[in-house]
Amino acid sequence: MCYLFESFKGWKQYCESHNSSLVQSVIEYEVEQKNSSEEKIWSGLQNAYTVMKEAVATGLGEEMTSRSGMINNGAKKVFNHPLTVLSPEFQKLISRALAAKEVNSCMGRVVAAPTAGASGILPGTMVTLQEIHELDDAKILEGLLVGAGIALIIEEKASLAGAVGGCQAETGSAAAMASGAIVHCLGGNTDQIFNAVAITIQCMLGLVCDPVAGLVEVPCVVRNASAAAIAFSSAQIALANVNAVIPVDECVEAMGEIGASMESRYKETAMGGLAATLTGQEIANRVLIQDIEILPDENLPE
Repeated sequence: MCYLFESFKGWKQYCESHNSSLVQSVIEYEVEQKNSSEEKIWSGLQNAYTVMKEAVATGLGEEMTSRSGMINNGAKKVFNHPLTVLSPEFQKLISRALAAKEVNSCMGRVVAAPTAGASGILPGTMVTLQEIHELDDAKILEGLLVGAGIALIIEEKASLAGAVGGCQAETGSAAAMASGAIVHCLGGNTDQIFNAVAITIQCMLGLVCDPVAGLVEVPCVVRNASAAAIAFSSAQIALANVNAVIPVDECVEAMGEIGASMESRYKETAMGGLAATLTGQEIANRVLIQDIEILPDENLPE
């Protein structure tokens, strides 16, 4: 029997009692619950990571202008800017997260991990981590498996959908997946991995989903970049054995409680937050009118 990912505490206990790793336990789950094989799992992960890397390359190398005009090659502007705020690595991290998400906003090919709205976070973090630490793809794929286990528990105890839990459920979950993956790839133990998840969630709690004009563009794209930065900061803190204080399961429960109490206008409806600002409404009116195609009424006489 595999572990069904009901809690982080249970996940750790299962691995200890079965002398299994976090990675192997996710493989067992996929094999048993999805009727897959270990070979197919690794092959699928490699394909997913290849698409992630391609999304980063596409966002930094091709024209990225959305139909609404709100997305206009922002990733390339950040990547090529001569002034680095912290370091070249930080600049690459931010631009890569922006790039992959811009590909999504421009109707390109991405990996929804866990959602399309958060599709820049894992590509940005994993590609940058791999480059900095010279990791092979096999180690990155292990990190993605750990991230998948993290997402399974968040989905069980809270939500991964902006329409259910706000943006904390999308970019927050993706950042938690990324931070756990980073710690795993750098040799952190289970407690450090789960601590990174807890710290990340604490940083992302309460974030609303307020897409301007109902499009997953503003503020979604820039939130992918900031979430990628939070994932790295949480991993750095966790690797130093700084305690999150509130256990990871309780952090996820808090995320679920906040999502349940959040008003519907803050959950992907484009009725609150930035979407409800004067500029947000002006953009919505312009975009919606521009995209409406009026068809003739077949019941009217010619």
